[in-house]
Amino acid sequence: MSEAAGIPVSTLSKVEHDRLTLTYDKLQQVSQRLQLRMSDLFAEEEEEQAPQVTGRRSIGTLETAARVETENYDYHYLCTDLRKKRMIPIVTRIRARSTSEFGELVKHQGEEFIYVIEGAIEVHSEFYDPVVIKAGESIYLDSTMGHAYIAAKGYEEATVLGVCSSADEGLINSLMSLRG
Repeated sequence: MSEAAGIPVSTLSKVEHDRLTLTYDKLQQVSQRLQLRMSDLFAEEEEEQAPQVTGRRSIGTLETAARVETENYDYHYLCTDLRKKRMIPIVTRIRARSTSEFGELVKHQGEEFIYVIEGAIEVHSEFYDPVVIKAGESIYLDSTMGHAYIAAKGYEEATVLGVCSSADEGLINSLMSLRG
């Protein structure tokens, strides 16, 4: 660490034990050499909470799923009997066949994983070129980036399993209200 930061070990030890503080210039040097933001040097470590074991489970079927139909998709939200989930499992039938038919890209909190069960989809996103994902393939993406899934050329529709994840306890409500 001493070599990477460009500061002698003895000085780092004094700083670590609160017997010495570094000047602004030295802090700037350390941040540049370690490729950190200055604010990272002062950030308190967050205490990790041990995961709470709740022993919950839920059996999901398409028949018991909460179904939401939009112009582009038929969503089947699985395991809706569990509250405060961090993962939202959704089986979705994708009907939109073009981005003009789909409309504006959708964005929401969290991340999502999509696995194509049947057919093929074309994934459009704010920062990447479109990509085709076929049955048996998957994609993982940041949901805060605008995105849209459409049926790929040669397919009337496609079926996917999606899992959306976020620390936001209201994720399922925001997902169910999307027009996507």
